[in-house]
Amino acid sequence: MNNKIYNFKVLKGILLSNLFAFVLIGITRYLELHPGVFVYAEFVIIPLVMGIISTWCWRDLQLKSRSLTGLSCVNGLLAIVLSSVFLGEGMICLLIVSPLILGFVITGTVIGKAMFKRDNKNLNMSVLSLLLVLFVADSVSDHQHERMVSDIVVIDAPTKEVWKHVVAFERIDEENKYWLFQIGMPSPVAATVEGHREGAGRKCIFSNGYVFDERIAVYNRERDLTFDIVSQPKDPEIMGHIDILRGQFLLKDNGDGTTTLTGNSWYRLYVFPLWYYDIWAESITRNVHLRVMDHIKSLSEKK
Repeated sequence: MNNKIYNFKVLKGILLSNLFAFVLIGITRYLELHPGVFVYAEFVIIPLVMGIISTWCWRDLQLKSRSLTGLSCVNGLLAIVLSSVFLGEGMICLLIVSPLILGFVITGTVIGKAMFKRDNKNLNMSVLSLLLVLFVADSVSDHQHERMVSDIVVIDAPTKEVWKHVVAFERIDEENKYWLFQIGMPSPVAATVEGHREGAGRKCIFSNGYVFDERIAVYNRERDLTFDIVSQPKDPEIMGHIDILRGQFLLKDNGDGTTTLTGNSWYRLYVFPLWYYDIWAESITRNVHLRVMDHIKSLSEKK
C-alpha cells in the first residue's frame, strides 16, 4: 500500500470519528436530552464508538498494537482540542477529561480490532446495538448528584481565637501545595464579611480575582458558621460542571486549650460518570478546605 492511500485512510479514520462525535453531541444538545449535564455517554460511549469507527477505516492497514495505540491517542487529542474550541472548555477541565477520553478511544480501537479482523457480523451488531441502547438509556435518564466533603484540623488555640479567623480571614500568602493550584487553577486567598449575623453577606475571594458571593445561614458564635453560595464565578473550569451549594465551619472546644475545626462543603455535579469526576471534585474541594483551614490554624496559633 503506497503512502498516499495509507495517509488517506489514517486521516479518514480520525476525521470521521471526530465528526461522528460532534454531530452526536450536537444532536443531544439540540434535543435537550440532558440540558446542562455532561452524561457518561459523552465521555465513555462516544469515545468507544470513535475508536471503533477509526478502526473500521484502518482495518486494511494491518496496524500493529503500538501504531494503533499511537493513532488512537492522536484521535483522542484532536477531540480534546476540538472540545476546547467548540465547547469552550478550560485548560484544567481538558486536563481532567483527557485520561478518560484517551482511555476509551484506545479501548474502542481494541474492540474494533476484534470486530473487524474477521467477518463477524453477529459480534459487530451485538456490540453496536449494546452501545446504542446504553447511549439512549443514559441520554434520557435523570442525572442528579450532590455530595458533602468534610475535613478536620486540630488547632492549638482556644475557640474564641479561632472564631476570629473563621468568619473572615486575612490574605493567604503561603505557596500552594496542591498541584492543580500550582498549574493555574484558582485557589482561595481571602474572605470578607459584611456583618457578624445571620443573613449577612460574605465573599470568598480566589487568586484570579474570582469571587463566590455567600450569605450567612447560621451564625452561632464560636461554634457554627454556615453559609449558602448565592452566586459563583462564570468560569469555564466550573460553569456547567459543578455548583458549590453551601459551606460550613464547625468549632469544638477540646477542653485543653485546643480547637477542632471541621470544614464541610456541599456541591452538585453536572458531569458523569460519577466514579471518575467525583474523585476530582472531592480532591479539589478538599484542597480548598485545607488551604483555608491551614491558614486559619496559622493565624490562630500566632497568638
